Amino acid sequence: MNILSFFLGSGLALFAGTAAAQGPSGVRRTDLQRHDLSVPGREAIQVRVDIDPGAVAPMHKHPGEEIIYVLQGELEYDLEGRAPVTLKAGGVLFVPAGVFHSAKNVGSGVASELATYVVEKGKPLVVTK
Repeated sequence: MNILSFFLGSGLALFAGTAAAQGPSGVRRTDLQRHDLSVPGREAIQVRVDIDPGAVAPMHKHPGEEIIYVLQGELEYDLEGRAPVTLKAGGVLFVPAGVFHSAKNVGSGVASELATYVVEKGKPLVVTK
């Protein structure tokens, strides 16, 4: 089951700019905007992700690239095939298309990131391992 299916199956709508959805325990996603790109078949999606202390967004991938900007707190990212990296507010990370990755809040307060996706339109945004 992918996370998007979890959100929709739980009766939580994902409409740009309005919806917040509870994913895995302690992980909340708020869709901010979604737009078609000038490249046919591609769209850009921006999401705010809030992660409670100690919570983990489990291993997952996307049908395109993810560009991460840490807004607050301290997050440890684990990208498949790479050493984990810990980022604080102001830190950035690029996740290549199709690379499985996870994020864990290793700080003492809520951690937040702005995730920008450049993905294939019509495919599930999040696919879990």
